[in-house]
Amino acid sequence: MGPDVPLLNDYKQEFFLKRFPQTVLGGPRFKLGYCAPPYIYVNQIILFLTPWVLGGVGTLLYQLGIMKDYYTAALSGGLMFVTALILQMTNLYAKQKTVRVERMQIQNTLTDEDEFEFSSCVGSETVKFIIPGKKYIINTVFHSLLAGVLCGLGTWYLLPNRITLLYSNIGGTVMIFVFGWVTICIGEYSLIINTATETATFQALDTYEITALMRPFYIFVFIAVDLAHRFAVNTAILEQTNQILHIIFLFLPFLWAMGILPPLDALFLWGMEQLLEFGLGGSPMSSNTKLLVMFLISAGTAIASYFIPSTLGVILFMTGFGFILSLNLSEIGFAFKHTMISHLASSKSKNMHRGLRIQFGWREFIFYLTVLTFALIEASLLHQFAGFSSFSKASPQAIASYILIILLIIMWLLREIQRVYLFGVFRNPFYPKDVRTVTVFMEKQRRLMKVGVVRRILLTLVSPFAMIAFLSLDRSLQNLHSVSVCIGFTRIFRMVWQNTENALLDIVVVSIAQMLVFNPDLWWNRSLDTGIRLLLVGILRDRLLQFVSKLQFAIAILLTSWTEKKQRRKSTATLITLNVVFLPILLTFVAISALLSSPLLPLFTLPVFLIGFPRPIRSWPGPVGATACVCSDTVYYQQMVPSLAVALQSALAAGSLGLSLPGSHYLCRFQDRLMWILVLEKGFTYCGVNIKGLELQETSCHAAEAHRVDEIFEMAFEHQQHAKILSPNHHFGHILTPCTVLPVRLYSDARSVLSGIIDSHENLKHLKDDFIKVLVWMLVQYCYKKSKTLESPGNADKSKGGSFPENPHSGAVERSRPLREEDSFSVDTIEDWTDDSDIFDLEPSGRLKDRKEPGQLGTTPKVHLPIPGSVETRSQDVPQEMSPEDKLYRAVVLGLPAVDKGKQQEVLPQVEFSCCYSELLSIPEEWRTAPVPTSKVNEMRQRFPEEWYHFTLSQLDFFHLKEKPSNLLEDLMKDKALKDLYIHGVLSCCFGLFGLDNTVPAPSHVFRAYTGGIPWSVGLDWLTGKPELFQLALKAFRYTFKLMVDKASLGPVENFKELANYLEEYENDWYIGLVSDLEWQQAVLQEKPYLFSLGHDPNMGIYTGRVLTLQELLVQVGKLNDEAVRGQWANLSWELLYATNDDEERYSIQAHPVLLRNLTVQAADPPLGYPIYSSELLHLPLF
Repeated sequence: MGPDVPLLNDYKQEFFLKRFPQTVLGGPRFKLGYCAPPYIYVNQIILFLTPWVLGGVGTLLYQLGIMKDYYTAALSGGLMFVTALILQMTNLYAKQKTVRVERMQIQNTLTDEDEFEFSSCVGSETVKFIIPGKKYIINTVFHSLLAGVLCGLGTWYLLPNRITLLYSNIGGTVMIFVFGWVTICIGEYSLIINTATETATFQALDTYEITALMRPFYIFVFIAVDLAHRFAVNTAILEQTNQILHIIFLFLPFLWAMGILPPLDALFLWGMEQLLEFGLGGSPMSSNTKLLVMFLISAGTAIASYFIPSTLGVILFMTGFGFILSLNLSEIGFAFKHTMISHLASSKSKNMHRGLRIQFGWREFIFYLTVLTFALIEASLLHQFAGFSSFSKASPQAIASYILIILLIIMWLLREIQRVYLFGVFRNPFYPKDVRTVTVFMEKQRRLMKVGVVRRILLTLVSPFAMIAFLSLDRSLQNLHSVSVCIGFTRIFRMVWQNTENALLDIVVVSIAQMLVFNPDLWWNRSLDTGIRLLLVGILRDRLLQFVSKLQFAIAILLTSWTEKKQRRKSTATLITLNVVFLPILLTFVAISALLSSPLLPLFTLPVFLIGFPRPIRSWPGPVGATACVCSDTVYYQQMVPSLAVALQSALAAGSLGLSLPGSHYLCRFQDRLMWILVLEKGFTYCGVNIKGLELQETSCHAAEAHRVDEIFEMAFEHQQHAKILSPNHHFGHILTPCTVLPVRLYSDARSVLSGIIDSHENLKHLKDDFIKVLVWMLVQYCYKKSKTLESPGNADKSKGGSFPENPHSGAVERSRPLREEDSFSVDTIEDWTDDSDIFDLEPSGRLKDRKEPGQLGTTPKVHLPIPGSVETRSQDVPQEMSPEDKLYRAVVLGLPAVDKGKQQEVLPQVEFSCCYSELLSIPEEWRTAPVPTSKVNEMRQRFPEEWYHFTLSQLDFFHLKEKPSNLLEDLMKDKALKDLYIHGVLSCCFGLFGLDNTVPAPSHVFRAYTGGIPWSVGLDWLTGKPELFQLALKAFRYTFKLMVDKASLGPVENFKELANYLEEYENDWYIGLVSDLEWQQAVLQEKPYLFSLGHDPNMGIYTGRVLTLQELLVQVGKLNDEAVRGQWANLSWELLYATNDDEERYSIQAHPVLLRNLTVQAADPPLGYPIYSSELLHLPLF
């Protein structure tokens, strides 16, 4: 579609214009979209102003000196509480009244979905429309009480005398009083009357009515600061803060409407995450439960360190707990629990989680225990003997600083040298060029792998101990019972292990600052200890990186909105001009979003930037990997993810993926597969990631962006053979920066056109002969495998009834009448034609039903149709009285020859084998009952490949027999009765699939036979009545077709040995079937080496072959701009959850080759996104 596709369609525009004013005012609905009585609007205005009126009564009494300020607040709050309860009781009464007298209404689908019929000013419909009420009774009481408290404290907060004391300005007092009460009225209305839909929406559903508490909560925060200023000792900071907040208080409705302030669930999760990461040195967690537990434990550790009486104890406590909390405690707990269960059960648990989990055993335990022991010894010794000297250029702490600076430079170089682009700009001359195959890549990668091992050792062992040495020598640790020391050093002692690279950078920056600034009177040295300095540097580093990343994202949107022709709208020039004119405001927005660690939201992905509300780093509220749009292609991702996870382990540990932090996004590409990787947790020697798989059926938008991704990766990895040294990245500025390639064990997908093979007369002429050979091999193998349950001919005779399906009558099997050669129609088929059948149908409806339910074949009662003038015969086993169901099938058939029904019952002659072991390879008796004429049996004897039959028998070993004669195979080959059984079995299958004609099958018939969709025939009806034999025949035909393709591609088969090798390879290493088969998906998950499928394109009129080959291949990996992803996801959340713009052709989902907009939307968590696969949290060990 063109770039000027509407941002919102007409219906959604009208919907948005009704919803947004309601959001701004907190819930009143003044724009309904249909005519409503005036009292609807008047009632809402009265309810909106009620808190102001009640607060105004208290304010007036206070201003007149009748009541004290706190009595005034209590009076206003009490009045509001009673009013709120009355309103809620009114709603409950209206609901009960409506339930008692319910009027039936015919819903008109052409009217607006929220249209009401109002009868009076205080009618039940009016009350329910204005006051929807609460879901839960407890919320009715709690929200009413909260409304009273809010009104009372709001009255106290906005007392004119109090405001005058703050500003000493009458005009300012009036402005704050008036607009402040508007803010309180908005909060009260949202709480007690009707909760407005918030632009800042985190959860799709508000199950517990938390949204109603959002606006009152922020009002309480402002009031809390004012109360602190009232009752605390007069401090200049509190007074200035209170003055600023009184002004910001007036803009709360604007902040709510613009969605800058987060909803309460997102606020608390974001707050805990920020405190855990920057205040306590931890890492963001992958679930809300883990985040809460880790936050409480970490906070408890920091508090406990405050009460330790000795400096050595503080050092050991912080070092030990910092190391322990940085480990993957959830996986260690899982391993411990599994071990205990196994120990108590005295056996290995069979319930072991199948996902990729860390196998925490004795090796890991000893490693962690050794590292912890050395860390405690190092910290205690250094602090005890060298921890009291002041910082100078020759002090022990300065020496540790020099070591850390060298380590930082070395590790930074070792990390960059493993990536395909240096700094994302110039191509790395040390990276292998023209990477296409695994063997060539691994050969060229050996040097870089050694570099990765060195970096891993420096990162895991050397750097943490060097940083502990620096921290243990710091004099700030002498200050016991200091809050700043407890917070700062608890954080950094943990961050040393939890986030080693960033901790190393922070310590180097602080140590360089200490070397350059020796003035003790400077604020940096006088007021801050080392722990708080590191905390401030860490926050500054994170926010600065976010600012740069968000600025890159904003510039990319601005530039591409003009340079990409398909993104150029009529309003683009105007928007770019406005952004340039108001550049300071744009930079302010970027800075504020970076300061809050919230996404920069491009409205509809246009260059219109807003500040999104802060939210957890994973962006979505649901559990990781809980939902996905599962389809038949999901199995390809399920198969490859374990191998991809193993490859990611080494890449993350070596540093070839750059600086990977929680919140980092990566995109992997292989053929038509796109994997989206999100880093969720990171700690000492582990990393937690989520891997999503995007759809394989490419839409036009998906294909356009995937094509650009392929261009970027090809430019980086495949077209560099003749490139210059340090050649620039031609796609610099794109949100995707190539990193490296990973060897992953997965399926390559090769598709070919079979024109010239399937339509070749020569190939089709040999198809039947090859099918007979393959079928002979298949039947022999089937009977041989079945015979392995039998040990001797004696046992075979005893268990004959249990081995093969047999008629319950005394050895007799009903056999159908042999068809005459000129006969192609049987009177028995008439019963399947109904009045509803079309005479042009290929099959009667009854036959189709029978074929769809092979398990029920043969259960339909046999109808014996009497012909007028003939004598009806009955068999002895048919009951004399017909059932009602039989009577339904009785009919008079005219114009058909008389049939002697007595001839249909024949008893199969007892087969007499010349070899007593032939019974082991005997075909089941029910497979010998095909209605084929005798002449066709004789013809099959002529065509039967006797030499191939003998060769197949000669390959059998019969090792499972305890006693067997030496000439067993020769006796089996000479047994003519056994050969006749196989001749008849092969003929039965040929009759079912090809009919009685000897003509060369057409390509369409071959395709139908391959897919199992052959038109109905008598032979096929008999064959489908034997499901096991039918599956064998179908499997044999598919093997035959694959053999025909291989012979056409690789040359003819030279001898029987080669043919047998082909068939054994098909049986062991191939799945040959259809992509739609359930067995195909099972074969992919079982990692069959090869899969083959036949397809047909009706539009092109061609037949295609598809071959999946399991092998280790190179998957290309690139790093995405984290803020570009978060910004687009923030817009997606706003657009779908608030604006409800779910149009599949909306502008914000159209292809954008630079922002990868369509792929980013796909990768979002359902229901907003639609990945076809999403893994659970994968724990990757990095040592």
